[in-house]
Amino acid sequence: MDIDTQYTPQSELSDRITRFQKRLKSSAIDGALIIQKADLYYFSGTAQNAHLYIPAEGEPLLMVKKSLRRALTESALKNIVPLHSLKDLRERIFSINKPEKIGLEMDVIPARMFLNYQKMLVPSQMKDISDAVRQVRMIKSPYEIGLIRKSADLNFTMFSEAPNIIREGMTEVEIAGLLEAIYRRNGHQGACRVRGFNSELYYGHLASGWNLSYPSFFDGPIGGTGANPSYPQGAGPKKIGRNEPIMLDYAGILNGYIVDQARMFSIGPLSDKFVAAYEVALKIKTQIARQAIPGANGKDLYETAHEIAAESGLAEYLMGYEERVSFIAHGVGIELDELPVVAKDLDMTLEAGMVFALEPKFIFPEEGAIGIEDTFVVTEKGLEQLTYFDEALHVL
Repeated sequence: MDIDTQYTPQSELSDRITRFQKRLKSSAIDGALIIQKADLYYFSGTAQNAHLYIPAEGEPLLMVKKSLRRALTESALKNIVPLHSLKDLRERIFSINKPEKIGLEMDVIPARMFLNYQKMLVPSQMKDISDAVRQVRMIKSPYEIGLIRKSADLNFTMFSEAPNIIREGMTEVEIAGLLEAIYRRNGHQGACRVRGFNSELYYGHLASGWNLSYPSFFDGPIGGTGANPSYPQGAGPKKIGRNEPIMLDYAGILNGYIVDQARMFSIGPLSDKFVAAYEVALKIKTQIARQAIPGANGKDLYETAHEIAAESGLAEYLMGYEERVSFIAHGVGIELDELPVVAKDLDMTLEAGMVFALEPKFIFPEEGAIGIEDTFVVTEKGLEQLTYFDEALHVL
């Protein structure tokens, strides 16, 4: 296919920066220094090696170390200058305003970098603006939702080919490689950005049978052995067998924006136990989709999922077994782990423009896992499902 490269429009960047500046003013912070790649791309439209200074009032300044030529092409910001040395950073910032307080993304920048900036930017005080950044990014614009829809189309293309590829006796990694090649041919960027420290993900997870319940560090319900202990998650050398669940849990990404989606396959029918659990997962998805309107509280939605699982005798298997995760949905956008999070005992009021992946899944130790995942946007009228593919159990 022809890959349609999108450059973020100036009006889009301006709206994002204006909303962020309101938060800076309300916190009495004079400006913010944006460094992390996902945040930099969100506010500037480029992910080159750069620093973006956003004053509480006025135009931002993008200071580029490498590549200036690409940043000038990719970013619609007005003020883009070279940054030959970090020693010039203070002079550049103080030429805009003389900030008493400068915000940094303290949830992601390394301690050594923080100490360097703290020393470099005296007498300014360093303040944490990571929550403000994430809250601004949490509400997607119509432009962003349009990009997410294209990622949903990409996932449909990949999932549609799965029945033609999955065969008994093939290894998980072999199937994963063939499916992921479809992604790349159709414009998937390859890297999936994850904000959490030491979190990482390739294209997603493909696992089968007992490997679906194999434990992993990954902050999600599904683990998998991975290819080796250096990357201990997802598809491994296990061969696909008959009458066992095969889960494709993949993050489709075009032009930086992610959808997260999972579907179930098997070679030959699954046991009644897995089929019944899958019906419960679908019931949870349907009920939460009805309840998730603007103003709903995420912790109540999680409780709905738990109650439905408990009524079916499956509560102990919901979202894990020995080491279950405490959420049922997570935000997606430029990163896989954005806000909102729909989790146990976490107050999170839904607002129009939020985008999240809902993933009710059941993990049965030594046997496997089953469930479904789709990406939704919260509208004024309720949830709209963005990802699409037949949600039936696909028996091959």
